[in-house]
Amino acid sequence: MMNKKLVRTLCATAVLTVSLTVAASAATDIQKLDQRIEAAGVVLHELMDTPDKGIPDDIAAKATCVAVVPGFKKGAFIIGGQYGQGVVSCRTGHGWSAPAFIQLSGASFGLQAGGEATDLVLVGTTQDAFQRLLHDKLKLGGDASVAAGPVGRNTSASTTEAASAAFLTYSRSKGVFAGVDLSGDVVHQNTDDTKTYYGSDVTYDSILSGGIPAKPGSQHFIRTVNQLFHASGAH
Repeated sequence: MMNKKLVRTLCATAVLTVSLTVAASAATDIQKLDQRIEAAGVVLHELMDTPDKGIPDDIAAKATCVAVVPGFKKGAFIIGGQYGQGVVSCRTGHGWSAPAFIQLSGASFGLQAGGEATDLVLVGTTQDAFQRLLHDKLKLGGDASVAAGPVGRNTSASTTEAASAAFLTYSRSKGVFAGVDLSGDVVHQNTDDTKTYYGSDVTYDSILSGGIPAKPGSQHFIRTVNQLFHASGAH
């Protein structure tokens, strides 16, 4: 009898240990994703602090979606120059959506000099840009038009290419913010990280349409997006 009790106790202890380990691992994963979202918010916040070098007001006013791929000097989010991890939020009828997770792959990730990583910002300017982001992957310059974005709050997207592009793209390296051509790069939905963060099989449509509440760890990012891309509007 004692042996059976001991076995049951040991089994219960093992199950509890495994459960706690899994819970701790999940919490760590969510914390890392919160850090990625926070890093994206920092990139946008620093753009707000340099209005003469930021995204033009007319582009911010009509933006439908904004994606940020933050880079770090030690390659925290850019691995081997092959792909970057980021987040995307889209305008809804009541502000901006909770962030969904993306990967961006392509030749642009060779844009690192002296170990200095590059932050990338993609601004969707049309309804089509929003719809394209709902696909599993989006090839910039193929599935949707893309152009290097103009810089300066009072600058206008006056060139034909920039004025008509579904996405305007920017990079920041060593504190310098500039338009960059990301033609050929591919935006992928990061379904694994999105599922980890939201705890269920939520769809990109439900997130980016504003159907999923923002988690506490993403509030700063969303506030920053609302401040920078301030015009009212909806899809």
